[in-house]
Amino acid sequence: MAKPLRLFFIADIVGEPGLNLLETMFPPLRDKYEPDFIIANAENSHEGRGLNRHIVKRLYDIGVNVITGGNHSFDKWKIFPYMKTDEKLLRPLNYPKGNAGYGYGIYDTGISGLKIGVLNLQGRTFMPQIDDPFSTCTWALERIKSETDIVFVDFHAEATAEKLAFAWNFDGKVSAVIGTHTHIPTNDARILPGGTGYLTDAGMTGPFDSVIGMDKDTSIRRFTLGTPQKYKIADKDNRICGVSLQIDPESAKCTHIEPVIFPEFTNSL
Repeated sequence: MAKPLRLFFIADIVGEPGLNLLETMFPPLRDKYEPDFIIANAENSHEGRGLNRHIVKRLYDIGVNVITGGNHSFDKWKIFPYMKTDEKLLRPLNYPKGNAGYGYGIYDTGISGLKIGVLNLQGRTFMPQIDDPFSTCTWALERIKSETDIVFVDFHAEATAEKLAFAWNFDGKVSAVIGTHTHIPTNDARILPGGTGYLTDAGMTGPFDSVIGMDKDTSIRRFTLGTPQKYKIADKDNRICGVSLQIDPESAKCTHIEPVIFPEFTNSL
């Protein structure tokens, strides 16, 4: 059997707390898992919503190969011109035609000509009613498969049922479906019967002394008062969430999937 392609996915990066932690603590994780290719979701990296060119460069500097996004990819309009030029910076493909940016790409892995397709899609349940991610994925796969059978999907969605339905629909057609958006790491990493690695949500890279990255008191007021509150990022108990995967380059099937939380949570006092 050929040497597996090792992938590492970094879950939703939340603001400076998440970025600073990555810059200091990701190198040891990179040394441990030895990924050939690194993907990171960064739609929350600039002040909790959106991203900018400076952050993109910081992520490339720590070894990230491709950046994915979600419903906050378009929150900072100043990055729109740059999104048109950087094919390694993705946003969900199923936003209507005419929006800036790329929704998928095919990239060299550095392993003897081996390529990987990375596809970014967004769900519609409890989310903006954009184009259908299922048919959009089918359309994209027809193009990606002309160059590689190895396909990684960042499926950015709220509803677990939609994520599962998507994964089952494309089991055996893509190498991995990793869910993002909710910022809560789930405990259901598995390989589906067709060989697709799956995780409902990878979690977030940022402050866990929070409500999904947001200051606790601010978030509580938002729910108890029922009115908008000024967005404020938390800054304590920072952790890196991610997923380590291994893909068989010959079959394009996932052979190993391992959620990563660093540092790990403690379950007792």
